[in-house]
Amino acid sequence: MTSAPISPAIPADMARIFELQQQHQWDAKASSAEQRKAKLAALKAAVEARADEIVAAVQEDTRKPEQEIRVTEVLNIVGNIQRNIDNLENWMKPTDVTPSNNPDDAAQIVYEARGVCLILGPWNFPLGLTFGPLAAAIAAGNTCMVKLTDLCPATARIAAEICGEVFDEKDVAVFEGDVSVAQALLELPFSHIFFTGSTRVGKIVMTAAARHLASVTLELGGKSPVIVDEGADIGKIAADLAAAKQFNGGQACISPDYVFVREDQKAKLVEGFRANVQANLYDAEGQLKKDSIAQIVNEANFNRVKAMFDDAVAQGATVAAGGVLEAEDLTIHPTMLTDVTPQMKILQEEIFAPVIPVMTYESIDQAIGYIEARDKPLALYVYSDNEETVDKVLARTSSGGVTVNGVFSHYLENNLPFGGVNQSGMGSYHGYFGFKAFSHERAVYRHKAAAAA
Repeated sequence: MTSAPISPAIPADMARIFELQQQHQWDAKASSAEQRKAKLAALKAAVEARADEIVAAVQEDTRKPEQEIRVTEVLNIVGNIQRNIDNLENWMKPTDVTPSNNPDDAAQIVYEARGVCLILGPWNFPLGLTFGPLAAAIAAGNTCMVKLTDLCPATARIAAEICGEVFDEKDVAVFEGDVSVAQALLELPFSHIFFTGSTRVGKIVMTAAARHLASVTLELGGKSPVIVDEGADIGKIAADLAAAKQFNGGQACISPDYVFVREDQKAKLVEGFRANVQANLYDAEGQLKKDSIAQIVNEANFNRVKAMFDDAVAQGATVAAGGVLEAEDLTIHPTMLTDVTPQMKILQEEIFAPVIPVMTYESIDQAIGYIEARDKPLALYVYSDNEETVDKVLARTSSGGVTVNGVFSHYLENNLPFGGVNQSGMGSYHGYFGFKAFSHERAVYRHKAAAAA
């Protein structure tokens, strides 16, 4: 085969491994379900065996609560891998198609590996959102080069150790280091790039992919709205919002980013949010239990959120709950702001912290119009007992996914595709949809052989 040219500026070891994976991609593509399942089983066993080390590494990088880490960075990974193992043979089966013009012929859609793939992981769930796509890529028969964020060096180190133990570098290789390593990787002519992170960096990744016409899956973010209809259960909504903003310190791409509520419901929502945060996170002396909520990932992000908070307050926003930002250990107490207006930065940028602004509306059309006029978010949440209202919101808005009368559920259901739309992402994954993301759907048409004369 003829390999794609590699820039001489690429580090020698990186270029060597890429060329090795280019050569090996055809063997990986032709591998059987059993061979792929064996690789996945080995990865699963390694994650399970090193669960405590994973927890320690993620805690070192992020100060997340231990139970959150065990769920998102261990159990979720193990579950994802097992789901691929359990379903792989069925996913790999070609889809038969009856030819429309010549039904005596045969046609199929065959799912084949894309080739050499690059997976770039984020910092908010550094192992879970890297090994999840990796499991899907392996299931689809690809070779992979992987880069975790430099903001989580301890997690990147254990990821490299696990993959080094489990895989030959011609199948999977993990690269550690700063942003320059990611930049060098993006110069390589990959077949497919899977990126999870910000919209800003997503544009950089897509630009790099365009140079080699690589396909991309971009899992980005955005300002995910919550619409509270009249008559909705405010007590449940307040509890849901408090829990969502506690989870990973609000640093989740599908975290609710602002709320629309009727004026006569606002006070009850604020009080319910405040009461739930108090019960969940504070001790009997009224002190925040620091081991119950993740810190903001670094000083730059803390300062970014504080600047948005300060701007909102300076322009007249009311701190209805929380409002404590501790710079010394990068902790932000879950906070609800009211009296916010669209010109405030906190309603213009993704917050990615345990802060939730609340706006009021007079008619559901007002809330819908606000959402329609802005970038399409990754998630949308609507609380309503009125099916006509829910259907109207669905018909007049667009988002990567929707949960009605709850939060996060469309993400947690692995039989649904998860991904964004336009500014919030491109492509989707989870379960079968992850296998498809790393597969090319190849059309195969077979003419019926002519009878011998």
